[in-house]
Amino acid sequence: MFLGTHTPRLDDKGRVILPAKFREGLAEGVVITKGQERCLYVFPEAEFTRIAENLQQAPMSSKTARAYSRVFFASAHDEIPDKQGRVTIPQRLRDYAGLDRDLVVIGASNRVEIWNAPTWDEYLEASEEAFADIEEGDLPEGM
Repeated sequence: MFLGTHTPRLDDKGRVILPAKFREGLAEGVVITKGQERCLYVFPEAEFTRIAENLQQAPMSSKTARAYSRVFFASAHDEIPDKQGRVTIPQRLRDYAGLDRDLVVIGASNRVEIWNAPTWDEYLEASEEAFADIEEGDLPEGM
């Protein structure tokens, strides 16, 4: 499980050093793809495979599932982190997420998310009020 918030920097070659506490879970390979709210999702390879299998169960007649799958898979980039825990983020994904030098990398349970730092700050500010007001019935059972 990936937890916490980290603030690495993007280097001149488009690489980011993954937080040390995430490296073991990502060492065998990652898949980086477009996420919602203009962030990037970083999945361990096994988790990406599980999600892919679930998406493949959606009926081909579902326009929403087709559209989501096209963007999700077409933008995916797989890589094995180097010995220093770095991964290269392709330019097209950096452009999508508006990534520049200052990043925020968060643990989001089964995945890691990479955000442009100002975009994350705006998202968090807008979302914390709604988070504080969530009621029991709004969450999955057992929360």
